[in-house]
Amino acid sequence: MAPQTDSVAFADVPTPVGTFVLAVTEVGLVASGWGSHARLADRLGLAEVHDSDRTASVVAELNRYFAGELKEFATPVDWRLMSGARLQVLQALHKVPYGTAVTYGELAERSGSKVPARGIGSIMGSNPIPIVVPCHRVIAAGNGLGGFSGGEGVETKRWLLTHEGYLQPTLLDL
Repeated sequence: MAPQTDSVAFADVPTPVGTFVLAVTEVGLVASGWGSHARLADRLGLAEVHDSDRTASVVAELNRYFAGELKEFATPVDWRLMSGARLQVLQALHKVPYGTAVTYGELAERSGSKVPARGIGSIMGSNPIPIVVPCHRVIAAGNGLGGFSGGEGVETKRWLLTHEGYLQPTLLDL
């Protein structure tokens, strides 16, 4: 049976930073985040299918990431929700390696998009594929964490950067 076109399959993944929802099309991971299937489904406007085979590899990768066993996602990304400068910025972000961080200004420069550093923050806040497209790796100049709209906000960002070894654990993390 040929796969349905323009459909999305969802999976919930329990993580140390809350339940993470994945939305996977025939092309790849199209959206993810904290919240509900319904919120993502409304934004996508695609027919929902129940297809655990479609979501299995990204679920496995996410579990390996949170177990500290995966540093680079091989999951294909479906970039359909992005275009123009936003797409350029997020594709440049997708290449920022595990355990590192870039400032908003550095990401602006890397993307070649001509988006000013202050505009990068709004693109990060609307990133439809957090963790795999790692907006948590974008920090403020001077090593401030900057903002984060996923999970529990900046504390989730701090947890992810500590998990990746970019930040050192604090006594509160022990």
